[in-house]
Amino acid sequence: MLACIAFSCPNLEFMEISTSHTAINRINGDELARFVADKRCLKSLKLEGCSSVGGFVLCSSSLSTLWLSDLYSLSKMVFNCPQLKEISLEFSRQENDSTDLITMVDGFGRGCPRLQTLHIASIQLSHAVVLALTAAQLRGLRMLSLVLGSEITDASVAAIASSFPDLELLDLSGSSISDSGIGMICNVFPETLSRLLLALCPNVTSSGIQFATAQLPLLELMDCGMTICDPNSETPTLDESSNFELEKISSTNLHLINQKLIIKHNRLKKLSLWGCSGLDGLYLNCPELNELNLNSCKNLHPERLLLQCPNLENVHASGCQDMLIGTIQSQVCNKFPAMESPSPCRYLPAGSKRVLVPDFLMTELPDGGNKKRRRIERHPCNVLVN
Repeated sequence: MLACIAFSCPNLEFMEISTSHTAINRINGDELARFVADKRCLKSLKLEGCSSVGGFVLCSSSLSTLWLSDLYSLSKMVFNCPQLKEISLEFSRQENDSTDLITMVDGFGRGCPRLQTLHIASIQLSHAVVLALTAAQLRGLRMLSLVLGSEITDASVAAIASSFPDLELLDLSGSSISDSGIGMICNVFPETLSRLLLALCPNVTSSGIQFATAQLPLLELMDCGMTICDPNSETPTLDESSNFELEKISSTNLHLINQKLIIKHNRLKKLSLWGCSGLDGLYLNCPELNELNLNSCKNLHPERLLLQCPNLENVHASGCQDMLIGTIQSQVCNKFPAMESPSPCRYLPAGSKRVLVPDFLMTELPDGGNKKRRRIERHPCNVLVN
């Protein structure tokens, strides 16, 4: 098939192969390498179901984007692609995967010097892999996603922060970082980071999440799914948009029951708290927020929910209590008109570390209420419960 495509499309620039549940991709590493080498105009290659690859040496002077999924036990993985700017490598979640990730990432600096976006999903990710990656001298890296590495720690965050100071996206979902690691992230990336994903990080608390939103003014997306968990709750069923399948809830989450989250942010657009069963109070003042995921937040109390987010378009509330769903609908579906104070919002002093009940919970205007409030025109908001 690859030979046929190569012959029929001599100037091919983009190719994507997707697989259904019953399909089998039998392309091996040698065939893949030959195809990439022959297609001298190829810029983007995306392949699913790469379990038969076995290993490869990719050489291309034109390839800029490479996505490979379902990789397993690669004997070798060498890149000689000087124009490559984006790599996404997803490995199967088998404990006996023998891929040498340290050697692989060590070669990125020599073979992919222009790399800007790197995504690796593997349960074999560790602090040693992070150290090898930071030694690769990828100074142009802007987006880094290291997912499912339970051995990635706060020390790994320190290494990342010292080596990649200009990150705009950081995804450490499934890692063992704590609030201390979040503090390091906030200290290094306040002027660049716009997307932070920390789903399935059992050592992160509501205090760390609040601190991140307070100290990262450019933040537009934050995913904290399955962080604040009640260990006595059943594992929630995740929708198709979730990237993880959780098999058990860590017993280290005992201290995360009955947590409250207070977030005030002027740029945040997407916030995901799916599966945060240990969350019982949520107060949001985010004028640009358009997507909120509260799926399986089953212990969130209706009387402890306040959504001051006039641009909300979708609220995901599958697995929530009926009373909570009703409260969400009443707050986002124009049953209570939203008001905006004429005075601008102000940040707390940069040196403040304490999280206080914010001013937006108070109804009194700064000028004593003499000036009229102006109405905000709300957009229709969908509350999704299926």
